[in-house]
Amino acid sequence: MIETTSSSTVPVDVVLPCLNEAEALPWVLERIPAGWRAIVVDNGSTDGSAEIARELGAQVVHEARRGFGAACHAGLTAATGDVVCFCDCDASLDPSLLPQVAEPVLAGTADLVLGRRRPVSRRAWPLHARVANRELARLIRRRTGVRLHDLGPMRAARRTPLLALNLTDRRSGYPLQMVVRAADAGWRVAERDVPYRPRAGRSKVTGTWRGTWQAVRDMRAVLAEPPAANRTPTAGVPGGGR
Repeated sequence: MIETTSSSTVPVDVVLPCLNEAEALPWVLERIPAGWRAIVVDNGSTDGSAEIARELGAQVVHEARRGFGAACHAGLTAATGDVVCFCDCDASLDPSLLPQVAEPVLAGTADLVLGRRRPVSRRAWPLHARVANRELARLIRRRTGVRLHDLGPMRAARRTPLLALNLTDRRSGYPLQMVVRAADAGWRVAERDVPYRPRAGRSKVTGTWRGTWQAVRDMRAVLAEPPAANRTPTAGVPGGGR
């Protein structure tokens, strides 16, 4: 069981996967909680995103291999904080709300917390994407028994146990694999509501048919993993080996 710890005494890193998000970066980075470190993972941007992030004080990590999972995992391996948060870098989610997502992890009442997206307008979350997300949540419940409403990209967990899950997907299946393997390892998974706004720029996934199809294919592969796949003694409940 994780010990209860004040958020003011625990180092927290925020991983921000980034591909051509120059428009959104200033707003995102100015809203990172005070004392928390922003790690912007540049996934091959051509619009100066990396330079903007560096000028605004973020640590910049370059990940040449394209893919959402590749960027997220590069940020995770670069992180050094006890707790790691993830957040999209497109201004659809407000990083200033990360403390309320991370609090159950910091308090020791949950091991993985996901921000449940609550769209502020229909434009923020197209109908087809919401329907697909609802079906995915149903499949997660059937596969793991964990009752989720949303596979939200804003999330928080302890860094060392998260690394021990040995996540292998480097594309769109990464967020799902994190939840599935955490559930298989006996983690306590929780949700916290967060507002979801229209993103800046065009989505790389739901904004294109190709991106949507790739995401579906990647997630099907993750759900097809046997329940005991990749479970190791170090990938158990966070804090269990301390």
